[in-house]
Amino acid sequence: MDLHLVTYFVAVVDHGGITKAARSLYISQPSLSQAIRTLERRLGVELFDRSGRRLELTEDGRRLDTAARRILADVARAKAKVSAVRELESGRVDLVTYSAFSLDPLVDLIRRFRLRHPRILVNVVAADGPAGVHTALRRGEAEVAVTDLSVEYPGMVTIPLAEQDLALAMHRSLAEDLPNPLPRERVREVPLVVDMSDRSSAVRVGTLVGEGADNVVVDCAHPIAAWELMLRGTGATFASSRVPNRWPAEVVLRTFDPPLTRPIGLVLRSGEPSPAAAAFVTSSTAAPVEV
Repeated sequence: MDLHLVTYFVAVVDHGGITKAARSLYISQPSLSQAIRTLERRLGVELFDRSGRRLELTEDGRRLDTAARRILADVARAKAKVSAVRELESGRVDLVTYSAFSLDPLVDLIRRFRLRHPRILVNVVAADGPAGVHTALRRGEAEVAVTDLSVEYPGMVTIPLAEQDLALAMHRSLAEDLPNPLPRERVREVPLVVDMSDRSSAVRVGTLVGEGADNVVVDCAHPIAAWELMLRGTGATFASSRVPNRWPAEVVLRTFDPPLTRPIGLVLRSGEPSPAAAAFVTSSTAAPVEV
């Protein structure tokens, strides 16, 4: 059933006849009469009793009147929801990232977005490294990723944001004899807890250790475990150099000489993003990201 025929039918009922209904709909009387006849023909019933001066609903017409008003109300609610999302009055944006970016830059990006769009829910999905990010995007589990752009994401759209300065986070007991910044060649003296299954991390570690990576004492794919091992002095792990004030007092950072950086940015599936996702991209790129 065409929605415009339902609208025409309800207008005729509300105005008690074709003439007034046609005037309210800004169409001609013959066109409206034909539309009602078309509706009756498609349904195989007579909707109006035309024996009197005023059109009266038949029993079939009364049943349709109830259903038609419900249909129009549902359509109006659906339009309102779509409009609210497009105007960013409601809705949500699904983000995916992994532990390396859970503080920096994710916290700043979400804070900036929420200041602009306080009615939009931000849903953060956790992934196991860049491969997990790519899978989450491909499966539609998230629409926007905050991730390492040194990794390729085939078929996706990438938006660079900034270069993130990296450091080694370690227990104070491991940092006593290490200068800051730390010459890269001296990293070979530091036991490391890293995720060698993360290709981007493996490449960076390869530039900082000798052949055989003898100072990688724990190859750990679990961020919480890596954190706890670092806190207990087992080894150092890579972290952003920007967030030391958020860590326990026993944690010390050593930056690198020369500096070690990684490109961070957003990744999206190709095609038009949702209004909420587009707004997140806009807020993320509106000013330099604090890294």
